[in-house]
Amino acid sequence: MMALAKKSATDVPAEVASRISTSLLQERVVARFVDSYVVEHGRYALQVHAALYRDLLALLQREALLAATARALELSTVAPANSKRSKPRTIPRKDAALFRRKYLGALTRLQKWTAGDALDFQNDLQVYEELLLRVGAARRRRKPFEAANHPFVDRCAFLLDSSFLEKARLAASHALADVDEVAEHAFAATLQNS
Repeated sequence: MMALAKKSATDVPAEVASRISTSLLQERVVARFVDSYVVEHGRYALQVHAALYRDLLALLQREALLAATARALELSTVAPANSKRSKPRTIPRKDAALFRRKYLGALTRLQKWTAGDALDFQNDLQVYEELLLRVGAARRRRKPFEAANHPFVDRCAFLLDSSFLEKARLAASHALADVDEVAEHAFAATLQNS
């Protein structure tokens, strides 16, 4: 909480939103995910029609932004430990709600969404969060051949290649790890710079 207090309350959520949006595009997380899936499984038909391929990338990019946002909002509810021996503690609901509101406002401005687009994103985010609550807070390491139990994995697999759903789920699990890493890095880098 001290790191959050050092920087003005408006700056941290906006900076995290900016870092996540920028990193997802610059690191080409979604494009690498789709391209590697196409090559690995010989599903070249996914890239044949340029317009459909762009639409697929745009849909998956939105899913990645949803997953990264859910992870960032989850991270914002826990104050970093003060020392190596102390445990992280949850921050007050009021502060978490403020972070959420400012983060989503900054994301709306960055993405240049209309009010309807922003509401659609928030509705999908709420679905993500509800599904993640049902799954439980246990974030364990998965085996390389095991797909994650996460809404990003299911939604992306269906959008990517519904006829090879299990292969697509496994590939989406690997992409989820990259998306989570982007969110965690963006959050940590913002707090470190404060």
